[in-house]
Amino acid sequence: MSDSNDIQNIHRRYTLTLINPASFYVSLCGSIAVASIISFLCFNNYIQNYEIFYHLPAVVAVLLAIQYLDSRFTKHKEYSKSLHMSFFGNILWLITVVGGIIGSAILSKEPTLFYVAIGMFIFSSFRIGIMTTTLGVNMKKACVLCFIQPLAMFFVLIPIEMWSVLYDVQSLVFGIAFLAVAVVWSYFTNRSGLPVIKSTHKLLQAYLQSVSQNDPSDMESIIIETSKPSNISTSQIRFSTNDDKNDFRMILPDLHPGPFHPVGGSDIPHKIYKTMNSSAMVLHSISDHSLNLPSQQDVQDYLQELSKSQVSTKGVTCTEPVTAQINKAHVVGIRLDDTALLFLSLSPHGMEDVPITIKTEIEQIAKNRNFQRALIVDTHNAMGGEISQVDSQDLLTAAKNVLDILITKTNHPLQYGYANSQSLNIQTNDLAGGGIGMLCLTFDQKKYFLCWADANNMENGVREKIITHLENNGCELVEMFTSDTHSTTMGVRNRNGYHELGSVTESERLANWCLSIAKQAEKNTAPGKFEILENSAKVRVMGTGIFEHLSRALDSSLKMTQGFMILCTGIFLLSIFLWF
Repeated sequence: MSDSNDIQNIHRRYTLTLINPASFYVSLCGSIAVASIISFLCFNNYIQNYEIFYHLPAVVAVLLAIQYLDSRFTKHKEYSKSLHMSFFGNILWLITVVGGIIGSAILSKEPTLFYVAIGMFIFSSFRIGIMTTTLGVNMKKACVLCFIQPLAMFFVLIPIEMWSVLYDVQSLVFGIAFLAVAVVWSYFTNRSGLPVIKSTHKLLQAYLQSVSQNDPSDMESIIIETSKPSNISTSQIRFSTNDDKNDFRMILPDLHPGPFHPVGGSDIPHKIYKTMNSSAMVLHSISDHSLNLPSQQDVQDYLQELSKSQVSTKGVTCTEPVTAQINKAHVVGIRLDDTALLFLSLSPHGMEDVPITIKTEIEQIAKNRNFQRALIVDTHNAMGGEISQVDSQDLLTAAKNVLDILITKTNHPLQYGYANSQSLNIQTNDLAGGGIGMLCLTFDQKKYFLCWADANNMENGVREKIITHLENNGCELVEMFTSDTHSTTMGVRNRNGYHELGSVTESERLANWCLSIAKQAEKNTAPGKFEILENSAKVRVMGTGIFEHLSRALDSSLKMTQGFMILCTGIFLLSIFLWF
């Protein structure tokens, strides 16, 4: 499986984390409701002369007390996770009780407390699984704690003279079977990532800690174990006015934002942006998640090295933008003396990260045309899957056409203006801290705009709507692109795991913001000059292996889980057959 496929597979598995309710209040109220339903079912089907108005408050009181007590035994003492565990565990108990009632009705038998007891054991088994996988409780402690809530609820739910059902031979046999399945399942799933991932459960716990408590320390320590040092190059185009009072940079780091907020370099575009005095566009290079920085320390090391960039080229002229469209492929290019700056896009069709092979081929095409360097940007401005061979070839053809035209284009004295969204005080979940930036390039009364957003991709069609809106208001926006930041993943509960630009903010509102910023950039236009700066920093990156092993561990764990669920279902059906 390729690195891109590994990432997509991990993204698919991410949707399983959306099962939990968004608020712990849902689990709190839900667990009370389910416990009440279990009490009423026992009253109506199993127990004669049942004092519901005594037992029901007692059941709820025990439930609430032990939900809090459970949280004190977990690794991070999280009350919300204790509530989620209680809610889903009680649902399993309810399903078992209802299954017993339905079985009795179908077979015309008297309902029996056997299924209330079996439900209690299933609830306990479920708690073993949750405690060991997500709550950080070791196996020995989990085997003790697993009984506390189910058994306490059983004791206040069922009259004392009926407790004997718990140590009935059949109850014990099936109860022990469910508990044994839970222990064995936990043991094997924890080892599904060996030998690279030493503990799949610790990896899961570290992930949950990072997203729920904004604490990346455990996750970063796991990732660092497989990370390797690498030389990361960064290119900058520094624009400045002739009096050097205004300074703006387009920065192209050979890094990829990620893996997810707040771990490692998930917010690297904004951090670079702030390092450059909030006057920069941090572009998405041709890179993938193997070039993620694994820790906050690596981010700081990289930023320190960035200040050591060296000037390789200076100039005062550039060409007008050139655009080529080949089927879905869209390429925009600008020449700064002997440097080509290219923007690759398939919008509105979209694509995943542009493969490194395309970058290599375009660089060779540029070299053959005597360009000193080609700075290639993945615009990341529409949602899509892995790029096809046909689209890859179209991008190469479009890039070649742009480079051929750029060679012949006339150089003009550089006049530029820059503005960003800081003054607008934009606060929205689909934009990160860098906001929106706009570059205006002026040539003989013609003005062209390039727009950047610190966002993780864009909703399909949003780019086109913004371009049309600016065009209708006299501004030619030649391209809009994003940083692919991964800091918009915090607290997101959707299939993608992040908010792409336009998924929260309406496109009309985005277009109005962009128009306002474009007008300000136009006002700021002045004669200027540029410098090309280069830097190489030795920092750790995640590499490809971690994603392959993560993907395999997830697949292996899920296959085991499916198998054990089938086994548990079989045991439950067997209990119905044997009892009746």
